[in-house]
Amino acid sequence: MGTKTKTFFIVSSGRSGTAMLHKALSAAGDIEMHHEYMVNIVQPLAVQRYQGLASRDEALEVLNRIHGAAIAWSGASHWGDSSNKLSWLIPELAELAPTAKFVHLLRDGRKVAGSYFRKLSAECYDDRSTAALAAHLCGQESAPPPEKKYWWPQPRPGDRWHAEFAAFDQFTRIAWHWAEINRVILDSLATLPERRQMFVRLEDLVASSALVRSLFDFLELPWRDEHFAAFARPHNVNRPEDQPLSERERANFLRVAAPMMRRLGYDERDEYVVNY
Repeated sequence: MGTKTKTFFIVSSGRSGTAMLHKALSAAGDIEMHHEYMVNIVQPLAVQRYQGLASRDEALEVLNRIHGAAIAWSGASHWGDSSNKLSWLIPELAELAPTAKFVHLLRDGRKVAGSYFRKLSAECYDDRSTAALAAHLCGQESAPPPEKKYWWPQPRPGDRWHAEFAAFDQFTRIAWHWAEINRVILDSLATLPERRQMFVRLEDLVASSALVRSLFDFLELPWRDEHFAAFARPHNVNRPEDQPLSERERANFLRVAAPMMRRLGYDERDEYVVNY
């Protein structure tokens, strides 16, 4: 893919500030910035790739047709997509765009799981949609439609939680998702040169203008002090509320996500409160 447009991807678990970064980076000048570009195609593809239903070549073909074409036809100096859906497709994106940079945007899993569960429960891991995809994965049913609610990864055969996943409640499925998607991101980025990747915590971005500036520098975007104002309050919030996990939720979360919390250094941090 030959283009002079500088390309980058923001990858995360979702509910981690991807919409905030989309808004902040969109104001950075000559840039074409997207949030979950072509999601109804990319999300099913991401799940199919993770579950082994799509090959590397098939994923590359679709991404080249979508992201490759969008970048090639963009007239901007920078093109970016801030999307948790791309987290499952990092090797293919890195191959498609050999100079593209990746930002791993992280947020405390307790806040992510609580946010998904309380604010987006109708579109992620509800019982009916999860069962529909499970039936497709085991060959009992055809593929569900390309709506967000159906296409969320499930543990693969051999995974620690494969046998038990069907009995998980919705919250525990979401907790597993946070742990697994971050594992996939970390493992995928570990194969890329350090110059192509940056790791940032949402909690630190909203507190440090210096860190936000370092993000702009990494992406080779022009910096103005007013860019930091975009991080002053949460974005993409349907209902402005913040509720710590219940004891039962905390126990279920740690049951499946404690190792990743330790790996990412959140096990020694208290669950924080978002001020709206």
